[in-house]
Amino acid sequence: MKHRRIPKRRAALAGGAAVALLGAGVTLQTANASDDVPRFEVKALSATAAGDLASTLGEKLGGDAAGAYYDVKSRTLVVNVVDEAAADSVREAGGRARVVENTLAELSDARRTLKERATIPGTSWAVDPVTNKVVVTADGTVKGAAWGELTEVVKGLGSKAELKRASGEFRPFLAGGDAIHSGGGRCSLGFNVVKDGQPHFITAGHCGEAGSQWSETRGGPAVGVMVDSRFPGNDFALVKYVADTPHPSEVNLYGGGAQPITKAGEATVGMKVTRSGSTTRVHDGEVTGLDATVNYGNGQIVEGLIQTTVCAEPGDSGGSLFAGDTAIGLTSGGSGDCTSGGTTFFQPVPEALTAFGAQIG
Repeated sequence: MKHRRIPKRRAALAGGAAVALLGAGVTLQTANASDDVPRFEVKALSATAAGDLASTLGEKLGGDAAGAYYDVKSRTLVVNVVDEAAADSVREAGGRARVVENTLAELSDARRTLKERATIPGTSWAVDPVTNKVVVTADGTVKGAAWGELTEVVKGLGSKAELKRASGEFRPFLAGGDAIHSGGGRCSLGFNVVKDGQPHFITAGHCGEAGSQWSETRGGPAVGVMVDSRFPGNDFALVKYVADTPHPSEVNLYGGGAQPITKAGEATVGMKVTRSGSTTRVHDGEVTGLDATVNYGNGQIVEGLIQTTVCAEPGDSGGSLFAGDTAIGLTSGGSGDCTSGGTTFFQPVPEALTAFGAQIG
């Protein structure tokens, strides 16, 4: 089975996994021999390389870091810091430093306040490094007393948070995704992976429970059995193929061939990404937030998600989010549709692979 794509998790920085910094910055001496102050060159980076640098700098700077994002136009990593010493470290590594008001610790405190006082169905929140705030989003179901309560909590957070509206209703996109079927439900295959030398694939945890069987067609023979499922809290699941035949590590581009997938990586705010799923096929968009918390309702709260502008609809659940040959996320849920647009959330792939002890392959 091939991965099907629909056409178109909690680091210190806006980046992701800890990756060593190799040659990330070049130091240039000034032409004036009397000036012994070094000047640093801002490096042009791919979105993936920017994410790696963000992760590395996040570990190095610790509490002096305040988030990061990728500037697509200039192809540079912008790193928020709280003092000039940290800014110099960023510049030395090849990034653009920006001194901001709110630290990550302060924004994390704001998130905790929201979790304690505003866990309302139809809401989400994520740190936006561009505005240096926690952006709280309410869907169309948040009204009356709930809206008033949410407004008061956000207002109490002052400059650390802002409130926005989203059309439609936040919901898991269950009905499925490259299509995989189980009973009366349909989801989308995320990425083919290998665990203990055996072929598996990963998809969304809300798609099914451990022990459920999955087929390529409704009512067809089982091609895999779900061996682990994590939802709510997280949203990922592992399915073991019935046969030991290797499966290609690629994503279905629905009429546009297939995109080979060679590795998994972390998302970076500003990164351009593509999603593939069985309902709406292939669509593009941009990462707008990380470590997002979404309240789907009925106690279904998921944390550590990637927030994007990519559209999706029921049936796309579990489908692939990628950037080039890098696996980024699994479709979880959101609001809107692929006609009017919307907000969609994705489970980070690296977290799922670590939890399952699996690798892209």
